[in-house]
Amino acid sequence: MTIATLAATEGVFRSVCPFDCPDTCGLHITLKDGKVTNVTGDPDHPVTKGAICNKVRQLPDRVHHPDRLLQPMRRVGPKGTLEFEPISWDAAYEEIVSRMKDIIHRYGAESILPYSFYGNMGVLNAEGMDRRFFHRLGASLLDRSICNAAGAAGYKYTMGGSIGIDPEETVHTKLFLIWGCNLVSTNMHQTMLATEARRHGAKIVHIDVHRNRTSAWADEFVHVRPGTDGALALGMMHILIRDGLVNESFIRENTIGYKELKDQTDQYPPEVASDITGVPIDQLESLARLYGTTTPSFIRIGNGLQHHDNGGMIVRTISCLPAMTGQWDQIGGGAMKGNGWYSRLNNDRLERIDLLPDPGVRTVNMNQLGDALLTMDPPVRMLFVYNSNPAIVAPDQSKVREGLLREDLFTVTHDLFLTDTCKYADIVLPATSHLENLDLYASYWHLYLQLGEPILSPAGESKSNFTLFKELALRMGFEPELFDLTEEDMIREALDAEFNPLLQGITVESLREHGWMKAGGGRRIPLSERIPTPSGKIELYSEAMLASGLPPVPTYTPLREETDFPFWLTTGPNHSYINSTFANQSKLQKLEKQPTLHMNEQDAARLGIGDGERVLVRNERGEAKLTIKLGRDVLPGVLVTQGLWWDDEEHGRSSVNALTPQRLADMGGGATFFSNRVEVVKL
Repeated sequence: MTIATLAATEGVFRSVCPFDCPDTCGLHITLKDGKVTNVTGDPDHPVTKGAICNKVRQLPDRVHHPDRLLQPMRRVGPKGTLEFEPISWDAAYEEIVSRMKDIIHRYGAESILPYSFYGNMGVLNAEGMDRRFFHRLGASLLDRSICNAAGAAGYKYTMGGSIGIDPEETVHTKLFLIWGCNLVSTNMHQTMLATEARRHGAKIVHIDVHRNRTSAWADEFVHVRPGTDGALALGMMHILIRDGLVNESFIRENTIGYKELKDQTDQYPPEVASDITGVPIDQLESLARLYGTTTPSFIRIGNGLQHHDNGGMIVRTISCLPAMTGQWDQIGGGAMKGNGWYSRLNNDRLERIDLLPDPGVRTVNMNQLGDALLTMDPPVRMLFVYNSNPAIVAPDQSKVREGLLREDLFTVTHDLFLTDTCKYADIVLPATSHLENLDLYASYWHLYLQLGEPILSPAGESKSNFTLFKELALRMGFEPELFDLTEEDMIREALDAEFNPLLQGITVESLREHGWMKAGGGRRIPLSERIPTPSGKIELYSEAMLASGLPPVPTYTPLREETDFPFWLTTGPNHSYINSTFANQSKLQKLEKQPTLHMNEQDAARLGIGDGERVLVRNERGEAKLTIKLGRDVLPGVLVTQGLWWDDEEHGRSSVNALTPQRLADMGGGATFFSNRVEVVKL
């Protein structure tokens, strides 16, 4: 296939998927008369190989959506409505800059709070010019810990960083443990690699609280109670040690703390682990023996299980298993929580945190936005939202929206659409899609960096995050040498990372020529080079954890019972949305049909609830109306709902995050979306 030049308005163009997904697919974009008519996978991409999900196939509908924001707007009605009038960019900039200067003069710069995440995973538009701008401004810092923070911290205590095996190696794996991850819906190319391995005899086991698409694809399903995965891992370790299935030479040469861990596992014989987790003893025994006798084996650790009060320790515990059987020595063996370590960029130079006027400025955890807007002293006076939709995604929605309704809070949003958050904004700014700007992309799963070139002109008057914060900085009078840059300038700064030799030879020019380049150039990185723990070894016992007031060896702590409500509610992703992204596209809405609540048939019979009935799910924080789906996909006492749907009064849809807590996990300041007790009332 011939790739068209960027000057053309018709043809096929190479691109990258920008969404918060581990796969970071290579794309082919077909243009006709300057519009996107088709999106397919790039067949030449070494990992994604031409396959893409149905979500991304609908990119034409997203990019050319009739509801795209095309010009800046100012609120003219009450907060909580969508009453706006169009204004010019000059007028928008004038008001924003005037407000910023006034707030800084009267209350200090820390009264301004940015709120963003990874609605766009491009380096420049997610963590580049925006971070530099707010650091130079002196605004409050945002702890962006809503997704993977707890698990990343737990994994780091064991392995030293976000370091797993190269997923391309997993075609050689003989046993896959897919743990707490609906892989079919959230990491489809890992399922492709695992399917290839299965053709050569590999077995796939899915461990989760919810029987879903991945369970149906796997060879075996292990049904576990929410928040007990750490006890399951400890029970497996007990059996491995008891039955002599550990690799003692690997442990001796590559780990520290085996004796302390062994002593801990004595407390988790099969009957204890089974009682905690709900996994039958015979299945637990079989799973441990399978893991202990199959080489190479690979554990894909998902995001879901870290969203508990004990989520960091869960991931920390599971990450010790590959060392027990020496899997890290094997091609196709080991584990993965994420792989960001391989493509580490020069974030210090990119974000310039050294520009902070006050290095001790306060930090706000994004999971506690509700409390920050309602109780923080001094108060947040200005909120700047981009790459996120906190009125849907942030926990404890009643508090979040109460805070957003404050008349003394000036809120700016930058987005492609009038999201639920825009209802509370004073100024709404139109954002470009990723097809309308240049950016650098790095995956947190595979090891390739990719360059995304602009294919379309910006829709209407939309601007990228890069352009928005660059122009704001210059209007604030900030240093041109720091802010009057091109995208290429900033990408070069990001790639200028002497501390990461795996980026050697990767430049703007080489990426533009090849489209993608692999960190490390394809060289297999020896284990000795990828264990940056304090000891330089895999730490089964962690002095760093002890110094932080945490148990230094893996342990199990039950979830916090905050109320006596009878159900644990898990609020996971669905197949057709990425968080709240895509939830306003009609084709994908039709596929998902409606928000449902999976309930065990035993619980439904006790409550007199039938399949397809509407129920009210509630706790002390809020409530949501959902439609029941009965069966045995969840255990008794457990509920699962999938997907973040935009509010829709006509269809009775409201944010399920009205139910979720602002509490932080045990490590990393992570979210506790899944440690959530509720009751169900028949409507």
